Amino acid sequence: MSELAEKRILLGLTGGIAAYKAADLARGLIKQGAEVQVVMTDAACRFISPLTLQALTGKPVYTSMWDDRVGNGMPHIELSRDRDLIVVAPATADFMAKLVHGTADDLLATLCIARECPLMVAPAMNRQMWENPATRRNVKQLSSDGIIIEGPASGDQACGENGMGRMSEPDQIVESIVSWFQPKLLAGARILVTAGPTYEPIDAVRGITNLSSGRMGYAVARAAHEAGAKVTLISGRTGLQPPANVSVIDIITAQQMHDEVMERLSECDILIAVAAVADYRVSNREQHKIKKKAGAGLTLELEPNPDILGSVAAHKDGPFCVGFSAESQNIESHAAEKRRRKNIPLIAANLVQAAFGSEQNELILIDDEGAHRLPRSSKLQQARGLIRHITRLYKPGRKSVTAR
Repeated sequence: MSELAEKRILLGLTGGIAAYKAADLARGLIKQGAEVQVVMTDAACRFISPLTLQALTGKPVYTSMWDDRVGNGMPHIELSRDRDLIVVAPATADFMAKLVHGTADDLLATLCIARECPLMVAPAMNRQMWENPATRRNVKQLSSDGIIIEGPASGDQACGENGMGRMSEPDQIVESIVSWFQPKLLAGARILVTAGPTYEPIDAVRGITNLSSGRMGYAVARAAHEAGAKVTLISGRTGLQPPANVSVIDIITAQQMHDEVMERLSECDILIAVAAVADYRVSNREQHKIKKKAGAGLTLELEPNPDILGSVAAHKDGPFCVGFSAESQNIESHAAEKRRRKNIPLIAANLVQAAFGSEQNELILIDDEGAHRLPRSSKLQQARGLIRHITRLYKPGRKSVTAR
């Protein structure tokens, strides 16, 4: 699916070694369906050829305030007027300072100052430059002015040092742009998402867990943030990179997840319980590693874990609840029964064999109106479909309702 179909993006390049990444960024944007127009500073042209960007975008590259290819002689006005977004990547410390102070001394700076569309910058510089108090003040001011700051990242730098200041990778910038364009259907809502597996210790080295990768829950958290919500993610062990701008609380056991959820109910409008929570825990857990005895078996005593979703749904002033049901057979009937039992307005069901560990999923959303199938796609696409469905059901102030 082309996430940026019909979007018109102006890609600006300033003079930094990270300018070489702009070729991949331009291709990534075009692959997502965007129309890309490139504008470069003179310094950027020393790092990468305008001809390279022209070949990738199929459009002439502009570098001069006096370019006579623009009929009215005002490229600093005309080039940005039909754009949906301007992205400057890389954005040097010098260029960001220009934006803060309104310095219009070249084509790119001038059109950014004269723009009528949103602006995103992807900082790229040496770590000392990034950490300089002047740069930090400028970044804060740009953010306050409504300019979107993407990155930077930490890692190896061209100067041979390691630290913050690397430009975000092109794929990350494309993801951020796609996220920014998502409709803000849940602006202002406070959403709590549970994700990943829980782990129930048997002894000091062994435990009971499951095959959940956490990808679906992390995708839901990201999609909720894209929709404008304030998101808190309570996660079991996954090894995944948390979504940007999402608060993350790490847990291990089901009891810990339960406690963290219940503690935040008063700050939550919607709960989306994606986590694969262990139904039981070991009641005769050993403090130290259990030694194997030849020919001898091992008996574990199990006791129920708290029902997190059921507890929240039963809460008198609880949030709007969305559950997940991972089934190995009879998906719809089992999920529908679970929805009625937990008394929640919406449940998302999927087949565990096709979902656990996979990059894709196929959700069936079950509510009072019946079953709604989302065609198989990436987990992020599934999450966005789920969020859109939630916005059709959720109204501020509406809590869990009796499931028919």
